[in-house]
Amino acid sequence: MSARKRSAHGGGQTVSLVDKAADKPVPLTGRADTTPDGGEFVDVQTTEPVTDWSDMFRRFNLDPDVFEVVGDTVRMSNWQQSKRTNDGDRDVVNLYSYRALFRRKAAAIDLPALYAEVRRTKVKPGKAAGGSTLVVAWADTQVGKVGLRGDTADLVRRLEQKRVALAAHIKARKLSRFVFVDVGDAIEGFENVASQMFTNDLSLPQQIDLSAVEMWKTLALLANNGRVDAVAIPSNHGAWRSGKQSLGRPSDDWGLAIQARLEYQAGLVGLPVTFHRPGDWDESVALDVRGTKLGVHHGHQSACDQMPKWWAGQQHGAQATADADILLTGHYHHLRVLPTGRSQRTGKSKWWLQAPTLDNGSDWYRNKSGDDSDPGLLVFEINDEGFDLSSLTIL
Repeated sequence: MSARKRSAHGGGQTVSLVDKAADKPVPLTGRADTTPDGGEFVDVQTTEPVTDWSDMFRRFNLDPDVFEVVGDTVRMSNWQQSKRTNDGDRDVVNLYSYRALFRRKAAAIDLPALYAEVRRTKVKPGKAAGGSTLVVAWADTQVGKVGLRGDTADLVRRLEQKRVALAAHIKARKLSRFVFVDVGDAIEGFENVASQMFTNDLSLPQQIDLSAVEMWKTLALLANNGRVDAVAIPSNHGAWRSGKQSLGRPSDDWGLAIQARLEYQAGLVGLPVTFHRPGDWDESVALDVRGTKLGVHHGHQSACDQMPKWWAGQQHGAQATADADILLTGHYHHLRVLPTGRSQRTGKSKWWLQAPTLDNGSDWYRNKSGDDSDPGLLVFEINDEGFDLSSLTIL
């Protein structure tokens, strides 16, 4: 029915539609400010209420199968305007104006390398669970980041070395029950600091793709040795952001989107993995492991030295980690093992485990403080007696 005319306006598009039959413009104006992760409809004006956002996306040359409106961000105003007709009379016209945020659908992420890796995965029957469960802390890979320890090629080599060491550790310990924890910052992103625009060596879709592949390989390794629970939480580098500001809910997180895609693929090939994520408005999660409660939080909501106080404060808000026996965090890129408090439920000491990083280095922090730490993969065991401190190892 219509021909489309576009012009640049404020970083988006101003659109008008022309009815070919009547040769009259259909009154729709406004703009769509877009980013790779989503964007915003600004001052979209029409004479009819918007009931079909899919049509709106198409009018701004956006694919409605890729993007969706964030429902609680829609703002609409309505007013009337008097308009003179051809015979000199005046008609009253209803006008509507809309603002709304939109985002990229997680299900629409194209992960070609992940699909290829899944096709290569051979699933073996899981073994019977032994007397101990191995927890693997996959922390702060920040895929796409370039730093002192190298670029993406160096990161891939490092992660493969960690998997080789992990396989040897599993064999030596005769382990067959596992908890894989994505402790956050799986990708580097582009919205945390300006330097990422010029130092990253992967685009955002490439970061998501590679991060998914590396985690899939690790999950497949664990799953071919026994049953796996996979845990993921939101984080600052994974958040849907505009600059320093987070958009949407805590669950609007690229790391969680990757986990959702891994869960889907695991279901297709029968990989024996059960996935666990927080609720839409939560940033922490807890999992019962042989009667011991493992709490996971990225760590970005507290200063590192204040983490025990933050954990204690979770009790008052009845948060997920409130009565956890172990709190596992990332974000601070170095190993820290600290007994803090005592469990009222078990009578045993509670432990805070701060995981080392797997990334290419935080050079801004090293230059600022002079401090640095080696990358490593934290693993530890939980048995029927609780946390086995003697099992804690950095691979």
